[in-house]
Amino acid sequence: MSTTQEVQINLTPSALTKVREFIAAEPVPAETAGLRVGVMPGGCSGFKYELSIDEAPIEDDIILDAGGVRVFVDPFSAQYLNGVKIDYVTTMQSSGFAFENPNATGGCGCGTSFTV
Repeated sequence: MSTTQEVQINLTPSALTKVREFIAAEPVPAETAGLRVGVMPGGCSGFKYELSIDEAPIEDDIILDAGGVRVFVDPFSAQYLNGVKIDYVTTMQSSGFAFENPNATGGCGCGTSFTV
């Protein structure tokens, strides 16, 4: 495990609140659990974001602290996520996590896919 700050990820207060709710609702140990933020090939623009609650980091993870929430990032994803801002947005039609990525050169209407 790496605790070196090789990547910066910013979670807004509303995103932190929602992540804490998800962690509390999962059957995971609170002292080791965290939010996994990743990037996977796919989506309509080339890459898509992946979020999940994991019970603990894995060997090569970069471990960040975002307002008291542990964030796990794998080395592949870190290169695409530096400086990303994650918000939790609620509108009349939907609610969910929204990403603002300074590394993205394009995206699509769904908001979960991007190009670098």
